[in-house]
Amino acid sequence: MTQTATRTIGYMLKRYPRLSETFILNEMRALERLGTQLHVFSLMRPEEALSHPAVQELQAPVTYFPEAWAAKIPAVAKAHAAMLLTAPLRYMHAVGLAFWWSMLSRRPFSVWKQFLRSGYMAVACRQQQIEHLHAHFANAPAIVARLVSVMCNIPYSFTTHAKDLYLTPKKVLRRRIDSASFVLTCTRHNLEYLQSFLPQQDWHKIHLVYHGIDLAAFPFPTANAKAATSDGNRAAKIIPIALSVPLILSVGRLVPKKGLNDLISACQLMKARGVKFRCAIVGEGPLRGELESQISKLGLEDTVTLLGAMAHDRLVAFYGQASVFALSPQVMEDGDRDGIPNVLAEAMAAGLPVVSTCVSGIPELVEDGHTGLLVGPKDPAALADAIERLLNDPAKSQSLAVAARRKMEDSFECWETTKAVQTLLQVGAR
Repeated sequence: MTQTATRTIGYMLKRYPRLSETFILNEMRALERLGTQLHVFSLMRPEEALSHPAVQELQAPVTYFPEAWAAKIPAVAKAHAAMLLTAPLRYMHAVGLAFWWSMLSRRPFSVWKQFLRSGYMAVACRQQQIEHLHAHFANAPAIVARLVSVMCNIPYSFTTHAKDLYLTPKKVLRRRIDSASFVLTCTRHNLEYLQSFLPQQDWHKIHLVYHGIDLAAFPFPTANAKAATSDGNRAAKIIPIALSVPLILSVGRLVPKKGLNDLISACQLMKARGVKFRCAIVGEGPLRGELESQISKLGLEDTVTLLGAMAHDRLVAFYGQASVFALSPQVMEDGDRDGIPNVLAEAMAAGLPVVSTCVSGIPELVEDGHTGLLVGPKDPAALADAIERLLNDPAKSQSLAVAARRKMEDSFECWETTKAVQTLLQVGAR
């Protein structure tokens, strides 16, 4: 039995479970397999009807912040009163921090919202005898984890990803990192960004741990075969596609930073050249109407299909039907961007040749000409050229797919990457 088997580590999440956060689920599953006892604290309940089947594998119980006002008001009031009575000095310390942060914040009410959540979660952490609290994302979950750590006198840490990192002011990040026992980040690009404004004496707190993939869910090369198999037949039902017509697959939330408008424009360019293909985009989001209008305006209704959100087991089967995986993220004016999109790693694990953009940490995964092809962001013509190159060169596509799978096995297997997380949590819980 490992050292963490008798300790309980709390995981503070904004919303659990979420289809777009498979990387967090994989990390928690791997930690449990390694012997770590977990308890999940979720600030919000799930909003999606679909969930990853692997959610059922996680043994960790989940504590949700109350949702209905009738339950929320008395529960939160009771929790804060309990913390004030049982740990008055630590509670007042947390009040002081919240007051200070609200004075410095452009959104003071948001700070007090997290403070109210923290009192409730602090009581839950005491009841569950949490010895270390780890938050995913440097925004709301990290704020709540910090306040809970003060109230309960336990260490905390957090993982920073992409939007939460680049949209949080540097001075705020410095403050949160200073109070944390350690901080994880998922790309070298992020690590270098943090080092660019942190004092050098704090660099030792920052650890690079790539998000891992459960490679057992992506057999290779059978997942790359387009022959009719049981999984292939399941995938074929998702969208009627003649097997002789190559399928370009993309997966992501329908939001501006994913650059899906560029992919649609690239499809129009390829169609004008006479390239035979179909493109399927899996995901849901606020840009759906805008993307549908673009598809209609470009006359691509018979070529590009928006499939909406999809359960992960169906998506895994769908990877096996595609010829190329394409994703074209971009950096937004406010700094928002992806880190390393999890779906890129999944596609590579499934044996798909990938085309993406050289944004943020993506080149750490997709090495241009070796494990995939990279183009500049906001360049539909270059994107079309790269996709067409793979469609016309099966030998190159296969060599990229083989090299990509090898890289996944060497550096992105979740059961291996999570060992580093476990080691840090063990030290933090002492």
